[in-house]
Amino acid sequence: MELQLVILLNLGIFSVGLVALYLGAKWLVTGATSLALGLGIRPLLVGITIVALATSMPEFVVNLMAAVTGEDGLALGNIIGSNISNIGLILGVSAVVIPLGVAPSILRKEFPIMLGVMILFYALSYDGLISKIDGALLTTGLVAFISFLIIDNRRQEKKKAPVVKEDVEDDVKDDQLTSTKSRVLYLLAGMIGLSLGARIMVYAAVNIAESLSISDVVIGLTVVAIGTSLPELAASLACALNKQADMSVGNVLGSNLLNVLFVVGLVSLIRPLQVDAETISLHFPVMLAFSFLLLPIAWFGHKINRFSGALLILAFIGYIGYLIFLESTGA
Repeated sequence: MELQLVILLNLGIFSVGLVALYLGAKWLVTGATSLALGLGIRPLLVGITIVALATSMPEFVVNLMAAVTGEDGLALGNIIGSNISNIGLILGVSAVVIPLGVAPSILRKEFPIMLGVMILFYALSYDGLISKIDGALLTTGLVAFISFLIIDNRRQEKKKAPVVKEDVEDDVKDDQLTSTKSRVLYLLAGMIGLSLGARIMVYAAVNIAESLSISDVVIGLTVVAIGTSLPELAASLACALNKQADMSVGNVLGSNLLNVLFVVGLVSLIRPLQVDAETISLHFPVMLAFSFLLLPIAWFGHKINRFSGALLILAFIGYIGYLIFLESTGA
């Protein structure tokens, strides 16, 4: 009876954190995207940078809190699980709701970069430790990736024909003058919500894991990973419904990249992260498998259709089911 009360109490606490996390990410995405689009940045770039960074903030705060408290398994489990969730759950659900067109440029540029970063992440973890040197390498990769995006965006802008839009520009300026304060408030409220929500979630998740003798890696791979992926789901669904498929797909690719380069890179610079054997032998290969699976799905017809979306969801459910089976059998 006492155990049940502890679990129920912590589930309640976890739910409060999840709501704060979701609202924080939503407000952050709203403010950041509004400001970026007001500056005339193309949707794909917004998805890969602004939206992806905003929706990766929960992972960063959760990982920072977990690493500081010595919960390395929870930290890495959250990142790997979130990357799997982004492809299997987020893109899967978005594609089932409305098929997602995939621009050929994404498959030529951003997808190979994402795949390369996932392989590098695995390679750096293979010795059982993501050291400060590894963190420095990842953060250097982050700077290189952002530089590439800026240079590529400028190149794309030069190729575009000039468009006369005096009236539109005046409207945008007027809108920026009247709503800048509200956008900044959205950003600040989002940051506060993310920080508080993530801290509450880590606290409750660790308590539940300890009460049930469940490994923190599994908690990170499932409950926390799905919880911190809710902002990506909300953002991707909103983009898909608004017929911004490039932003939706870009959000997922950019989020996976930033989860590794930004989150793991910065956290491991602060404190090296231990990687257990099961994570290396099982969870990393699953993450790579989902990443590779995305290429043939998106390549044919340059679209992720409803059937492919359902396939991704089923694969994700199968992985979660396998984790639950392993935990229940003590394997």
